[in-house]
Amino acid sequence: MARSEYYDEKLEEGWRFEDFVTEVLYFNGIIIGLYRGRSMQSRVGESRAGVELKYDMKAAETGNLYIEISEKNDADNKDFISSGIYAEGNSWIYIIGNYSILYIFATATLRLLHSQNRYKTVSIPTSNGFLLPRIDAEKYAAKIINKDFLSSLPNAKIWER
Repeated sequence: MARSEYYDEKLEEGWRFEDFVTEVLYFNGIIIGLYRGRSMQSRVGESRAGVELKYDMKAAETGNLYIEISEKNDADNKDFISSGIYAEGNSWIYIIGNYSILYIFATATLRLLHSQNRYKTVSIPTSNGFLLPRIDAEKYAAKIINKDFLSSLPNAKIWER
């Protein structure tokens, strides 16, 4: 199965972000136990703790969070698979954001918001999702971790972009 360079580049960016979030959560007393191997991700989920992580590079410029609902690893593949808030496995927490702010949601909350068809649906070559305006994200997030906390982390300079 061929994967596109675009997908591989985005995957690497996502892994770097996952490392960042792992550190942030650790300093909040939460250890999530990430899995990168396909076998464990399909059997258990993205993490032992049931956390799904997403890096949203465009949130600051668009004012929206892109909430993923399906994906494929190559634009030429015909079918999408459920992912993001509909990922198979143990996911019950969905963390999305960037290096300045993290939004923590109950996955069930995002599924409920998606089912209401109130938000714009967006498709890109390898992903489908909906746009959650930041004002609604602030209303429905279980917790928000902002730049003040993030900049206080040990080794915070590592994550500066």
